[in-house]
This record gives sequence, structure tokens and C-alpha cells, in this order.
Amino acid sequence: MEEPLPVFRYHPDPLGTGSVVESGATCGCCGRARGYRYVGPVYAVDEPGDALCPWCIDDGRAAAVFDADFTDVGGDVPEDVPASVVEVVAHRTPGYAAWQQEEWRYHCGDACAFLGPVGAAELGSLAPEARAAVVAAAGEYGGPVDDAAAFVDTLDRDGGPTAYLFRCLHCGGSTAGCDGP
Repeated sequence: MEEPLPVFRYHPDPLGTGSVVESGATCGCCGRARGYRYVGPVYAVDEPGDALCPWCIDDGRAAAVFDADFTDVGGDVPEDVPASVVEVVAHRTPGYAAWQQEEWRYHCGDACAFLGPVGAAELGSLAPEARAAVVAAAGEYGGPVDDAAAFVDTLDRDGGPTAYLFRCLHCGGSTAGCDGP
């Protein structure tokens, strides 16, 4: 009987985002082959090998054994976000691969849920606030808003540059990170 994947508060669909894939590989932490492996970034002092299972990320063993982080929690974590939340995002949540340095997003005093990479095509089928969040993220690199909006029209989920969509777990608002123009 296959074990259900752990539920990650801040990364609710790691299979859908591509951070976890089906695999027969043995976990470099627990030594078990559980049917899935994590394929996102690992920033570690000790080399974790080719495979880590989502369960070892969820319970913190992988972070402890390998002195590992799974995402860049961001240098500008808002003051109202508790250190315990930052700890969960860095050490107990699957990260995501980005074309440039990934950075987790925060809102309403908490980390946001990572929904996945998006390009212009995907943004067309989402609520207008999602596109507005991506335009705002692109605008963080400077330059006129018109340039940021035009840049967003060039985004490609699979070919880069890409946007990374997040949702606030409290107000439901969208926020995003974006590979800069």
C-alpha cells in the first residue's frame, strides 16, 4: 500500500509544480524507496545524494542530517512573519526551481502557498489579480510599469523567463516572484 504524500502547508501540490516526482529511488536520508523523490533545490553543507523523499523533508530529518535548506526564504522577510514560519519554509517545505534565484513570498504575517510556475498563457486563464501580481513582481526590477506589463506577455512557464505564483493563506490574494527582465 502506497503511503500518501505529506501535506505541505506552503507547497500544497508539489507533484503538480514539479518539485516532487514519482520515482523508485532510495532516499539518501531514510534509506527507503517510497515512490517519490524531491527534485527541487537543496542548499546543503553535506551532499544528500541524488534523492530525498518528501517525508524526510516534511519531518525535518533531511534538513537536520544534511544541514539543508530547500528554498531561499528571502532576505526581506516581513517583521510580522514569525521565525517559526521561516523555519518551516526553509527546512520542512519543498522548494521550487527557478531560472534565477527563487524567493519565497509572504503576506498577512505568514508565508504564502506556492502554486507553481506560470507563463503568459497560464496567466490568461487566471483571475486578473494573478496577472497584476506578476506585473508588480516584474516591476520590482525597476523601469516603467508599461515595460513590466510587456515583459509579462513574454513569460513562458517551461522556457523562461517565468513567473512563480503564490497565494496568501489568509486573505486569498495573489503574489508572485518573477525572473527579471
